[in-house]
Amino acid sequence: MFWKFDLHTTSHIDTLLEKEDVTLTEVMDEDDVLQECKAQNHKLVDFLLRPQCMEDLVTFITQEPNTDVEEKVKYKYPNISCELLTSDVGQINDRLGEDENLLMKLYGFLQNEPPLNPLLASFFSKVLSILIGRKPEQIVEFLRKREDFVDLMIKHIGTSAIMDLLLRMLTCIEPQQLRQDVLNWLNEEKVIQRLVDMVQPSQDEDRHSNASQSLCEIIRLSRDQMFQVQGCSEPDPLLATLEKQETVEQLLSNIFDKEKSESAIVSVIQILLTLFETRRPAFEGHMDCPPGMSHPSFSVNHSILEAVRPRLKDFHQLLVEPPKKNVMKTTWGVLDPPVGNTRLNVVRLVASLLQSNTHSINSELINLNTLEVILDMYFKYIWNNFLHIQVEICTAMILAMPPAPTDIQPDTEEEHARESILIKHLFQKCQFIQRIADAWSSNEKEQAEGGRRRGYMGHLTRIANSIVHNCDKGPNGPQIQQLISELPVEDRDKWEAFISGQLSDTNKRNTIDLVNTHHIHSSSDDEVDFKDSGFHQDSSLQQAFSDYQMQQMTSNFIEQFGFNDEEFADQDDVVDIPFDRISDINFSLNTNESANIALFEARCKEKIQQFEDAGSDEEDIWDEKDVTFAPEAQRRPSSGSTDSEESTDSEEEDGKRDPFEASNPSTDDRMEFLHVDFDPVCHLSSVPSDCGGWLGTTVASPSPASPKDCGRSNVEEEAACSEQRSITETVINGSMKETVSLTVDAKTETAVFKSYWQISQCVHIEKLGRPLSPC
Repeated sequence: MFWKFDLHTTSHIDTLLEKEDVTLTEVMDEDDVLQECKAQNHKLVDFLLRPQCMEDLVTFITQEPNTDVEEKVKYKYPNISCELLTSDVGQINDRLGEDENLLMKLYGFLQNEPPLNPLLASFFSKVLSILIGRKPEQIVEFLRKREDFVDLMIKHIGTSAIMDLLLRMLTCIEPQQLRQDVLNWLNEEKVIQRLVDMVQPSQDEDRHSNASQSLCEIIRLSRDQMFQVQGCSEPDPLLATLEKQETVEQLLSNIFDKEKSESAIVSVIQILLTLFETRRPAFEGHMDCPPGMSHPSFSVNHSILEAVRPRLKDFHQLLVEPPKKNVMKTTWGVLDPPVGNTRLNVVRLVASLLQSNTHSINSELINLNTLEVILDMYFKYIWNNFLHIQVEICTAMILAMPPAPTDIQPDTEEEHARESILIKHLFQKCQFIQRIADAWSSNEKEQAEGGRRRGYMGHLTRIANSIVHNCDKGPNGPQIQQLISELPVEDRDKWEAFISGQLSDTNKRNTIDLVNTHHIHSSSDDEVDFKDSGFHQDSSLQQAFSDYQMQQMTSNFIEQFGFNDEEFADQDDVVDIPFDRISDINFSLNTNESANIALFEARCKEKIQQFEDAGSDEEDIWDEKDVTFAPEAQRRPSSGSTDSEESTDSEEEDGKRDPFEASNPSTDDRMEFLHVDFDPVCHLSSVPSDCGGWLGTTVASPSPASPKDCGRSNVEEEAACSEQRSITETVINGSMKETVSLTVDAKTETAVFKSYWQISQCVHIEKLGRPLSPC
């Protein structure tokens, strides 16, 4: 391949750096300056380490470029400067992290008035982040000496790059003790309280969003860190501050005691939802805890629930009177008012509160009748699936959760001791059963009149199935059955007719068998449908063929898939290319049933008759052909070889050698043929020598003699052939053609699968200069 050749050329930068008056911008104008820097070109690195060059690089990423510069090249030098400083070259990291003058120049970017240039802020954040990762002790010590650092970070929290830098300080500092010191320092600087103050109506939406996201990420990162570092003696101070009741109360006060702001409300709800998460991986692929194991630190803190409970009436009021929204025109009608982001997030909050299964929260939701308001929204906004899925989650949890501990009444009878007040409220006050049946009937009527199927019907189906399932097998099954039996006779009969009729029919239509191919039929006339014809389906036969198919997808298949580097090299140097992929699977097959034998023979005669009807003037594909090899076949030169002398010597030696001379098996100079098994009686066929034929040779069978030499008469040969039948199927895979055959021997009660690879175009194959077949 190309990397075997020395194609390296001297960079123009080396020549440029030999000039005495070369400038930094001239070097940065070179196209390969970044590649040379990452390759640690000594001349370039030494040039960049000059004090003036390092100062200029920092200046480029911290100062606004001139306004008179053309826009397309305005940020060229700042961008290249950032890439050079973050190329992770050890000498550059050392110089930048240990020179306090350079750090002060870099730090000065934070002292600019907001809003910061977002592009320059990203350059600044990237440079400081890599220094935090490579020089954590020096950078932390430098930042702790700056008394206004936390103030400036909070001041610019509306810039996303600054928010990323804050989170980087919580995740990329090692070792663990240093990270704990940083957490304690930030907690002493009241970073959590300052971020909470950013989420109030007086701030802009960017600050709302970034402050909320920062607090959410602090919660998740802190919990994940506690999960990963087992036995950590010190708790996370930032997480502890966030979970305090007074912190949550301050968040809620910011949005309810002041002017209503949808952005602030949504941001606070996002923080509460994160606090209510019992386990959410911060990165993809992280495994949840096994069943039966719990992490007490991840359970919902009781203080959070106590802070939220008095404010449930305010959240309920947001559902009834949401922030004013403009009328929304859609393709199917007008929404006045639309659901809105506020109400959708309130419903999500209610779902999280229900998951905590706390008696005080459940009772407050019942007193406020919040669940009925949510159901009203579900049936009103028929096309909002974001809302529908949240309502489905709420109802599913209510039906499946055991009663909250305080719900148990010790003075009641045993059979009524465990009753859920939420289920009782849902079935009696909200008329859950009646509303489902009525909505279904209304939808069917509308569809019968030519209307569309309503958008919530799929979720409604799952809600109805959840009721049926929990009624039969759920922990609240007896209570649900009792509540259904207490319904009016008309409603109860309607529900029973619904679940046995419409719901059952819908479930049958929705059931998809992804693996059963019984109803799949091929349109090919050449395919024999043995299933419809009643052919015996032997489980061992099916298992064997399944094993044959699956064996191709093994590690060998993955390793041998496509081409490897050796296949491009001179074939004289490669003696172990895996070319034969012949697989045999032997198993027992019961063929004593005369009906099956007769059916099999009838099918075979059907297929043979098609060839006989084609006409006698065509070439008989079953005629035997002689196997011939051209002794004067010349070898095609290998395109992958770069040594012409070696190739010439090999050809001269091959010219002196008889191409059919027997090889010494003890040496490596031998020709390997593909192994192709043929039945010793019925399938001894010839191998064409042309390029489109089979790659392989006839191999002697285990029997002592071939059919023509065994001395049997034609009648005996025909009798033997009648005892063996074969089915052949060809599958095209790219440029290769695989033929799979099934041979059934009624006499020995065995069957054999065999596969043969055939190349669909001329391929020149050689082993140590000897051609396998002339092309």
